[in-house]
Amino acid sequence: MTLHRRTLLGSTAALLAAPAYAPALAQTGPIKIGVMAPLTGVLAAGGREMVDGVTMFVEQAGKKMAGRDVELVVEDDGSNPDTSLQKARRLVEQAKVDFMMGNLLANTGLAVAGYVRGTGTPYFIPIIAADELTQRGRIPNVVRVAGYSASQMAHPLGDWAWKKGYKKIATIGQDYTFGHEQCAGFARVFSNAGGQVVRQFWHPLNTSDFSPYLGQLASLGVDAIFAMETGADATRFIQQYASFGLKQRIPLLGAMNATDQSVIRTLGAECEGIVSSAHFAEGSDVPATKAFVEEHVKRFNRIPSLYGFAMYSCTMWVAKALEKIGGRAEDRAALLAAVRETELDNSPLGRPVKLDEFGNPVYDVYIRQTVKRADGKYWNVPLETYPRVSQFWRYSPEEYMRQSPYSRENQYIRQG
Repeated sequence: MTLHRRTLLGSTAALLAAPAYAPALAQTGPIKIGVMAPLTGVLAAGGREMVDGVTMFVEQAGKKMAGRDVELVVEDDGSNPDTSLQKARRLVEQAKVDFMMGNLLANTGLAVAGYVRGTGTPYFIPIIAADELTQRGRIPNVVRVAGYSASQMAHPLGDWAWKKGYKKIATIGQDYTFGHEQCAGFARVFSNAGGQVVRQFWHPLNTSDFSPYLGQLASLGVDAIFAMETGADATRFIQQYASFGLKQRIPLLGAMNATDQSVIRTLGAECEGIVSSAHFAEGSDVPATKAFVEEHVKRFNRIPSLYGFAMYSCTMWVAKALEKIGGRAEDRAALLAAVRETELDNSPLGRPVKLDEFGNPVYDVYIRQTVKRADGKYWNVPLETYPRVSQFWRYSPEEYMRQSPYSRENQYIRQG
């Protein structure tokens, strides 16, 4: 869900030198939407949930947007950048889609973003979270509709942890940019408030044995631990944290992915009580959120994860924008302007949501806790809400972007 910094900077330089793209030719017939997701390989389950989210909204809308028929053209990106580039070209040059949305891993999304930079095809990214795509490395026709920047969700949790009374915290995270950005967002705000980040641990993706890290975490005398984990690493870390005896000793805070439904639906009591922060809480009592969750369970027999929720909300957002321009999906400039100006309300996101000037949503962020439902399943219930959270937190965007991006080396931890 993130990208390599060096590659991104190359993309940014190319963007500045790239010629203006020509508008798409007028089309007749249905609005054609290119959907890209990993439908094979280890991420196939998440990819299927992505497609389910889009399909669910389109079917609820009678397979129409702004009075026009809708045709979904779905491609498997294979979690591979080269495959993603090939499939993006097929969608744009052969299928003649009006716009694209999707991709899960940022290396696949970056490949697509680099391609559409030259074609001008609108590309909406509700899952790819790399900070730079809506900050220093933004591309005009790549918009994070219903998505989030990686550090955006971690900033409020750092503030909450300090106000909760935690004074000393350690972090552990996956050793790649997505992990670096989320840990930095948490550590910066927590330490700037007065907290002490005692130590940070980084581990490779697909770590099977966390005991060396858990042994060290247990000995630090911290008040809580912040864990940035996704996928199978999240499952294993939470299981081993409990079996190591730490669950009852040290409160566990998590990035939103750690307690996403894609993780906790496979877990039991070991996930109960974990506090995380996110723009979506499936256990919220907001009417639109409740209706979405109930319908998703009815259709797919599972509580929605980030993947299905994000794609559903993205499709809803674009549909509302199309209403504003009379369904003229072929008018790229008009579509992009409408998407940027749209305020999405009555959606699973909760309160109305708008994009900032850089193409990233400003959200209410929930501090949420994983709790057990009456049916024995687990979900995330809001404890507290931080209203209108920007990707820049409470910092000036100009000052923020003059500084170096978050990285393993740049965690912005205040000492003393």
